Amino acid sequence: MDEEFTEWAAGAQRRLLRSAYLLTGDLHRAEDLVQEALVKVALRWPRLRGGNPTAYARTVIVRDNISWWRRRRDVPTASPRDLADVSTDTEAALVVRRALGRLTPKQRAVVVLRHFDDLSEQDTAAALGVTVGTVKSQNAAALARLRAGAPELLDLIGRTR
Repeated sequence: MDEEFTEWAAGAQRRLLRSAYLLTGDLHRAEDLVQEALVKVALRWPRLRGGNPTAYARTVIVRDNISWWRRRRDVPTASPRDLADVSTDTEAALVVRRALGRLTPKQRAVVVLRHFDDLSEQDTAAALGVTVGTVKSQNAAALARLRAGAPELLDLIGRTR
């Protein structure tokens, strides 16, 4: 395996796991998604090494999660042990988990990519395979839902109520 890929994977894996966990709410599913994404990046490494392999991996995670969700249509619940594996602040992680659970999968993906991964609207749209207008409308709907039902999350991501 290419040493450059190994270095990239070691540096990106934790961030990708956090994103995948926030998208799924299930640590084991998140780990599977990250591993699948790393394999897909490894297979395409010669082409991706000069670009943005993290963006490609994030897109794979989001799209694979959407495909899985469409097949399953169930939302797992996280245990406190799972939360400790992806965050050092278990209380904040519980707040995030509960709040994100109130969103639709599309809204959740937009909020995670825009506010936790700090992607631009354009990069979020590219990762989700939607238009920038869809990202804006899903983000607005999600923030409205969070303002009404989970204002504690808005405090965590730096948004005003």
